[in-house]
Amino acid sequence: MTGQYPRLRARTRRRKNGKVVVYYFYDATAEGRGEIALGTDHARAIAKWEEINARGTAEPLIAGTLEEAFARWETEVLPTYKSAETRRGYTKSLRMMRPAFAEATWDQVDLPTIKAYLRKRTAKTQGNREMALLSVIWNWARGEGLVSEPWPAAGMERSRWKNKENARKVKVQDAVYSAIYAEAAQHIKDCMDLGSATGMRLTDCITVLMPRGSILTLEASKTGKEAEWDLNLSQVLPGLVERRKALGAPHLMLLSLPNGRPVTQAALRYGWDTARAIAAQKADGRGEKELAEAIRALYLRDMRKRAAQKAGSLEEAAELLQHSDKRLTERHYGGVRKLKPTA
Repeated sequence: MTGQYPRLRARTRRRKNGKVVVYYFYDATAEGRGEIALGTDHARAIAKWEEINARGTAEPLIAGTLEEAFARWETEVLPTYKSAETRRGYTKSLRMMRPAFAEATWDQVDLPTIKAYLRKRTAKTQGNREMALLSVIWNWARGEGLVSEPWPAAGMERSRWKNKENARKVKVQDAVYSAIYAEAAQHIKDCMDLGSATGMRLTDCITVLMPRGSILTLEASKTGKEAEWDLNLSQVLPGLVERRKALGAPHLMLLSLPNGRPVTQAALRYGWDTARAIAAQKADGRGEKELAEAIRALYLRDMRKRAAQKAGSLEEAAELLQHSDKRLTERHYGGVRKLKPTA
């Protein structure tokens, strides 16, 4: 199609359902930009072609593409999330999705396209998270008038179109916990105690403030839910608070490094990796291969799972982890349902 519309290219493709679709592109290979997607609607493709030629440049258009929604959502919506962890996760997902979807028009993205993306994604669980974000942005874009079509996977929840996810099941054995605890620096021990006693996420462990009196309070960074713990009911938390007071650190966080500085994610990662490596090496030296493997397989975030294991029942575990649905607790923190024998 180089007569009336120079550089306009058409590609005919057959979808899995047998439907033949014509995709239109603007050939910008001379400028090193490849082919710019113009969609499947001929009239709209011609309009975009004319806009490019009127500007006299082959810079990619974002009007009518998913990038238009990506760019607006990134600047208008993403900053409104309170949790820094959530913002980081969404930013990472958006960065992974852009090469595959940014230049596509809305009518080019259907369920087979989404499933193909998931099949090619090597990080299967992360791919599911990316498609969950794409769904969020798509529905936001509908509300903004950027697209009229519904989310392609709407109503398909039971069709199992996403990658299969297997919840990581690990029981935090006392021997494994004790082996790492014995080799850990004090701030790692404190984090292990705090996570095991309260079920806090790691982000909350390093940002929770010193208690007022005997009550430790928290507003969860991920959910915004508030919780309180009575220190008098804990065997380990009063000692942690006393150590923190004796340290005299100038900051307000409960956990602290020996030099008086707040504990960071990097400090947790380095301290945990060091203690775990030493504990595993010593277990290997004693010929306890299974224990060494279990030590290497344990993560610091598993202290939240240990808290669930120590709970008296599934209901207590769900309350401790601040889950509104017990099924979520059972799925991700299995092993807390305690049943009574009938005989």
